[in-house]
Amino acid sequence: MGLSADHLKAALDALTEREPAFGPALARAGYPPPRLRDRGYATLLRTIVGQQVSTKAAQSVWNKLEGLVGSLDDPGNITRASDETLRAAGLSRQKAGYARSLADQVTGGQLDLENLPVDDEEAIAALLAVKGIGRWSAEIYLLFAEGRADMWPAGDLAVQIEIGRILGHAERPSEKLLRTLAEPWRPHRGAAAIFAWHHYNIDMTVV
Repeated sequence: MGLSADHLKAALDALTEREPAFGPALARAGYPPPRLRDRGYATLLRTIVGQQVSTKAAQSVWNKLEGLVGSLDDPGNITRASDETLRAAGLSRQKAGYARSLADQVTGGQLDLENLPVDDEEAIAALLAVKGIGRWSAEIYLLFAEGRADMWPAGDLAVQIEIGRILGHAERPSEKLLRTLAEPWRPHRGAAAIFAWHHYNIDMTVV
């Protein structure tokens, strides 16, 4: 689902009117492409599998896991798998527990990913009930998979770095400060985050 290119452009144009510092950054980096993910269980499971490992390593584990337990779109396949099978796929004991927590919440009906609360904070709280899903993961899921326009992952290091640069801060702002700074940007904070990652990647390619 996620935010469309048209939504991002409109939101960033609105942000530039509220915070002129975005203007030069937008002129330099251009509008970001959408970051789209599928809504549902498999996307959250990928988040768990990918924690603290490279993209390549995460895909390798994903492929092994799918080969051993079957389709990872079906949470029942994780629920039915033995601990030995999950470990054989490359999941640590901790991640195996997280994967089971997610699968159990979904199969048991405690977590309905098709009908999360409309209120953003309530939706975050529902996702935080899953072991291994922290606030950052919940915010990223709601932004990329549900297209919630005001999600603001202020704990993200790249977002902190780039928003600090865009606003001209001498030091990287803390998560607390970043949440305060972005209050006037509602309801476009999700676009600000996506632009921050885009701007960060541009900065990383400049020699």
